Amino acid sequence: MFVMLNRSQHLPRDPDILVGMILERDAEIERLQALLKAANAQPYRQKSETSLAVLDGQARLDLGDEELIAEASLCDGDPEPVRSQRKASASSKPRRNIGALPDHLERVVEVIEPPSLDCACCHGRLHRIGEDESEALASRPATLYVLRTVRPKYACRACEAGIVQAKARPRLFDGGLATTAMISNVVVWRYAWYLPLHRQVQMLKGQGVRLDTSTLCGWVKRSAWWLKSLYDKLLAYIHSHCRVFVDETRMPVLRRDRKRTKVCQFWAHAVDDRPWNGPAYPAVAYVFAQGRGKGEIQSQLANYHGLLQVDAYKAYKSLTRPGRKAGSITLAYCLAHARRKFVDIYKKYKSDVARTVIERLAEIYAIEARIRGTSAEHRQAVRQATTKGLMAGLKTLLMDTLNDISAKDPLASAIKYTLGLWSGLTLFLDDGRLEVDSNTVERTMRGIALGRVNSLFAGSDGGAETWSILGSLLTTAKLNDVDPYTWLNDVLERLVSGEIKSTSLERCLPWNWKREHADMNKAIAA
Repeated sequence: MFVMLNRSQHLPRDPDILVGMILERDAEIERLQALLKAANAQPYRQKSETSLAVLDGQARLDLGDEELIAEASLCDGDPEPVRSQRKASASSKPRRNIGALPDHLERVVEVIEPPSLDCACCHGRLHRIGEDESEALASRPATLYVLRTVRPKYACRACEAGIVQAKARPRLFDGGLATTAMISNVVVWRYAWYLPLHRQVQMLKGQGVRLDTSTLCGWVKRSAWWLKSLYDKLLAYIHSHCRVFVDETRMPVLRRDRKRTKVCQFWAHAVDDRPWNGPAYPAVAYVFAQGRGKGEIQSQLANYHGLLQVDAYKAYKSLTRPGRKAGSITLAYCLAHARRKFVDIYKKYKSDVARTVIERLAEIYAIEARIRGTSAEHRQAVRQATTKGLMAGLKTLLMDTLNDISAKDPLASAIKYTLGLWSGLTLFLDDGRLEVDSNTVERTMRGIALGRVNSLFAGSDGGAETWSILGSLLTTAKLNDVDPYTWLNDVLERLVSGEIKSTSLERCLPWNWKREHADMNKAIAA
């Protein structure tokens, strides 16, 4: 039997208190409704930063990635956005190569002759008086061929000194089906351009080559085995610098029972000093781990001390405990993550405070765009003169707003998040080497996300380890403007042949490899 409780006897009699309770209840209802709406739309919606603009007339912010865009407005009750007009800037010029195709490309000459070389008037023979030339980029489909290696044997007729024969070139697999170049191609397609192995098998089948996916898996695994020591050198290089970006993303791995996946993690460790012309070349190393707990990141950075630029994930805070044997770690937080909180608030509630916060942050990012590529000292001086005052005014605005709104207001949650990280969010004001956000490492995670979409999961823990090794090296090659196939094929050939020993592996790191080959090309040209 249902019994209606008389709750009125527990309510206060003061009208002001009752009004306050009603306002808090309404705010809580509005918050829960927004959460429910977001949950229902989750499978179909776009990410807030990759979809539409936030503020009317606010230009695209140079946040270092494509995820944070603010260039149009969302109209109340109108599902179609009204896009604002944006003037083209010097940095938005289209990248074209008209009339300047690379010289190193093969030139194939096609001569188009007239249907007849007889004069239409007097039927005399025409003679050539000139020509018009034009160049256009062309391509051929990827072509397979069989490399037949012949090693002649020689012997002396005058004596019995023995037979002379050149040694066979070593391969990744002795007597294997594929050359190192072919295996390098498969690896690059998979881990640099995110084409799953089973699709590559289908492509090869189209050219009459029938291989099993397990064969390609063996090629990939063998490549990772040869490159494991180089991967360790890359990770050590990253940790040798006093400022490192760290982020993590999920990596589904197929269980042994082959019925479901377990959610593991890739932790990305990255450095990039190009924004202030520092010594660190751009590099990233993915570390495979079973989870994303504090124990995982503590073990990965057990010997590191310095600055970490991270998001607000709580596992990173465990690194700041006093008494670390390796030394102290300071956390610099991401201003872009704080901004996203206010982006969501503005889109849902059209909050004037959220709009003001976004505008203030836009000014800060505009300053960063102007000083990017200058020295650390100059960046620090500009930030102290301009950005520091903007950040102080922003903090005052947030604190005053927090005192005037309900604790259950969604805007209060965004403000508390930002103020709670304020010391880490403002570290960049006193250090010109620091960035305002962790977008540097987030950009390097896009390849993992694309590979995860195409492949769905790693087949085993070993497959995920292989992914981390090859993905790290090939992504780093691309960050240094090195063609991943050219680099990988050359490095594997030299490792397998024994030309490069374990004591000189640093030569194979993409930036060293690039400099060495540039010097070789200059010497040849001279």
